[in-house]
Amino acid sequence: MARVAEDFDQRINAYRSELLAHCYRMLGSVHDAEDLVQETYLRAWRARDRYDQDRASVRTWLYRIATNACLTALEGRGRRPLPSGLVARSEDPSSPLVRGEVTWLQPLPDALLGADPVKAAVDRGSLRLAFVAAVQHLSARQRATLILRDVLDFSAAESAEILGMSTAAVNSALQRARGQLRAAGVPEDEVAEPSEQEVRARIDRFVEAFERADVAAIKQLLTHDVLLEMPPMVNWFIGREHYGTFMDWVFSMCKDWRMVRTVANGQPALAAYWRVDGGGYHLHTLQVFTVTSAGISRNTVFQDAEVFAAFGLPEELTGADS
Repeated sequence: MARVAEDFDQRINAYRSELLAHCYRMLGSVHDAEDLVQETYLRAWRARDRYDQDRASVRTWLYRIATNACLTALEGRGRRPLPSGLVARSEDPSSPLVRGEVTWLQPLPDALLGADPVKAAVDRGSLRLAFVAAVQHLSARQRATLILRDVLDFSAAESAEILGMSTAAVNSALQRARGQLRAAGVPEDEVAEPSEQEVRARIDRFVEAFERADVAAIKQLLTHDVLLEMPPMVNWFIGREHYGTFMDWVFSMCKDWRMVRTVANGQPALAAYWRVDGGGYHLHTLQVFTVTSAGISRNTVFQDAEVFAAFGLPEELTGADS
C-alpha cells in the first residue's frame, strides 16, 4: 500500500511546475498560485482512489482539479491589471506619481519553475507579463479556455472535460477570448526575439548606464515607443523622451545605485538598490524588461514588499554584494 502511494506521489509531482505556471496565468498572483497548487495536490490525494486512467491521463485529471480550483478562487474577485491596462497613459512624466488602490498583477520568479522550465512543459512566451496582463481582461472561464486550448494544447474535447462544458461552448468561448486579446493588441504569433547573448549584452549595458546615472546612455538602449509603468503607481509613459525625463527626476534624488540580476516571467529582470544618506544600498524596485531586436521596448517596475519576498530579495546589500 505504501508503495502504491509513493508511486502516485511520483506521478503527480512531475507536473508541479507546469501547474504552478497554469495557476499563475489564471490568477496573476504568485502567492495565490502556490496556494492553489497545494490545494490541487490535496484534492488529488484525497481523490486518488477514484482516479480512472481509462477516462483521462493523470495530466488532464490534475488540470481539471487545478482549473476548477482557480475558477472557484476567482469568483467575486476583480482582475489583476497593470497600469497600462487600467488608465490612460500619462502625457507629462514630470507630473506627481499617483498610487492606485488596486490589486496589481505580480511577476513570477523563474526560480519557482525549477532549473529547466522547458522540461516542465512551461511555455516561456505564455508567461510574459504583457500576455498574462492581457489575459486578465478575460472572464475567468474565457481565460481558462484560452489557456487550455492555445497555451497548453488541450483539444476541444479535453478542455470541455476539464471545464465541464460542451465542446461547442468551449469553441465559442475560445473565439471570444481570442477576439478580446486581438482587440487588446496581443499578437497571435510569437514575435521573433534576439538571442540570449544579445539580450544579456543589452541588459549589461543598461546596468552600466543606470549605475552611472547616465540618462543619455539609457535612452540609446530603448525603442522609440518604449513603455514604462510602475505599479503601485498608476502613472505610465510611452516614448524614449518621456522615459528620459522621468529618469532625470529619479537621478535627481539619488545617483548612487546597484543592480542585481534575476529573471521573471522568462524575461530579464533587475533588482535596483539605492544608497540612502551615505549608508548601505537599500532595495528600491524590481524591474522586468521586454527586449526586442530594436531595443528595450517595455520596463515594468514593481515596488511591493510581497513581490520582493517572492523573489527572495534582501532589503539591503551586504558589503560583498555592493
